[in-house]
Amino acid sequence: MSSHPNHPKSLLNAATRLLLERVQRAGRPPVHALTVAMARAFVDIGNPLLDLHPAPLVDRVTDLRIAARDGHTMPARLYAPQSEAPLPVLLYLHGGGFTVGSLTTHDVLCRQLSLHGQCAVLSLDYRLAPEHRFPTAVLDAWDALNWLHLQGHTLGLDSTRLAVGGDSAGGTLGAVCALMARDAGLKLALQLLFYPGCGARQDTPSHSAFSDGFMLDKDTIDWFFSHYIDEADRHDWRFAPSLAPEHSGLAPAWIGLAECDPLLDEGVRYADTLRMAGVAVDLEIYRGVIHGFITMGRAIPDALKAHADAGNALKHAFES
Repeated sequence: MSSHPNHPKSLLNAATRLLLERVQRAGRPPVHALTVAMARAFVDIGNPLLDLHPAPLVDRVTDLRIAARDGHTMPARLYAPQSEAPLPVLLYLHGGGFTVGSLTTHDVLCRQLSLHGQCAVLSLDYRLAPEHRFPTAVLDAWDALNWLHLQGHTLGLDSTRLAVGGDSAGGTLGAVCALMARDAGLKLALQLLFYPGCGARQDTPSHSAFSDGFMLDKDTIDWFFSHYIDEADRHDWRFAPSLAPEHSGLAPAWIGLAECDPLLDEGVRYADTLRMAGVAVDLEIYRGVIHGFITMGRAIPDALKAHADAGNALKHAFES
């Protein structure tokens, strides 16, 4: 779908180029050069430094735990504005290659989505690989969505107005949950997907064009997936939602992509797949930015536009 110039770095906007230069000067080690424990600590400490500070104020922030099917209790955090009436709610699934990321790394983003969407947001700490390989993250996300549907009213939420979303690996989980919700007859108002992974193989032109020097490089993607999934499972649609046998009847989608991102093409293709199946899709491509930009609001101002766009999509989906 997309065509890339000979020098992909010429596409970068000024803020993104400056950030990448600063990262290079700082000698930041690539994630794939670290142990899993080091990578998690590095991301938990480093990522918030690029995000808005101080964090936007939300009326209500509550930590809670949600039971998964095997009895494990998953940490979760609820963000909500003051409201007399029960609030619609977005289940948010963080990115991080199914291996890193946490409630901490996506705290600002969830606050922004709650503020702009005028809704509650439940951020989930699903279990990570390699301790918990595929399909644990999928099952955890699905269990949390069902819990919200059945128990959300106990938190003052309107569980008839549900949305699911996430970024990167969390966007994959969000797309998969939307497919599972359709199959289970659970109605969703929206699937909110920031640069989701959708394909079984990383073989698109954007994976080649942006394979090195754009923050998420090929070696890091390979590192994530080697921890998460067996080769034999890579064509399971719960890993690659583009391979689901049927995409009709899904919740409307808002898809936000970064132009200078290895995952660009598979996001565009997934939007096309959904549209061909009759699903309403709102696709936004943010120019000159890289994978991960939505949690870099201090460094890349385009993140703030993406927060507002996604929040508005939520608001409209919950009102309709």
